[in-house]
Formats: sequence, structure tokens, C-alpha cells
Amino acid sequence: MATTACFIIVSKNDIPIYEAEVGAPPRKEEAAHQHQFILHSALDIVQDQAWTTSAMFQKGIDRFNDLVVSVYVTAGHTRLMLLHDSRNDDGIKSFFQEVHELYIKKVTCHLS
Repeated sequence: MATTACFIIVSKNDIPIYEAEVGAPPRKEEAAHQHQFILHSALDIVQDQAWTTSAMFQKGIDRFNDLVVSVYVTAGHTRLMLLHDSRNDDGIKSFFQEVHELYIKKVTCHLS
């Protein structure tokens, strides 16, 4: 389990939909803001990679100190982003797939 993590869902229009600190909470208020900044700055990298790969799961697209940004891009271009210090790529991919399934169910229920 990651000791530090921040999860965010960003719409295709770069609007944050959901954000949560996961695992051990940051010790300082500044750390939470730093996590947000790291994830939002990685959006440019995700946008650039969208033109070069069709993979939905993109691990380690950006790094800051010992933190890594992994991303899952849905077919509708919603980005599920996780800032973490874990090296469990299979677990992170499974996490993204489960969140994606829940997100689809929520959006489908909301539209009907």
C-alpha cells in the first residue's frame, strides 16, 4: 500500500471532478497543495502522450522526488490520475480499472 497518494479525476475539459488524499495524510498543508500542483502539471504530459499512444493505462508519466504520476485515460478522455510512491504497477492498474467501472456506472445512472 502506498504511504502517500493523491487521486484525482479530471474531465476532458481539464476540470477537476473529484480529488482525494489516499493513504497516510500529508503532514503539512503545503504537501496537499504540492500534490495538486504535481498532478495538474502532469496534465500537459498526458495531453502530449494522447497523440502517441492508444494505451489507457500510462504508468510513471511524470516524477517529482520520490513521487510518481500514473494515469488512466478513458475513451471519453476523462483522466484518472494517481500520485503515489508505490511501485505496484499491477495494483495501480487494477485500481484504475475498478474506478473506471464505477465511474461508468455512475455516469450511466446519472444520464438515465
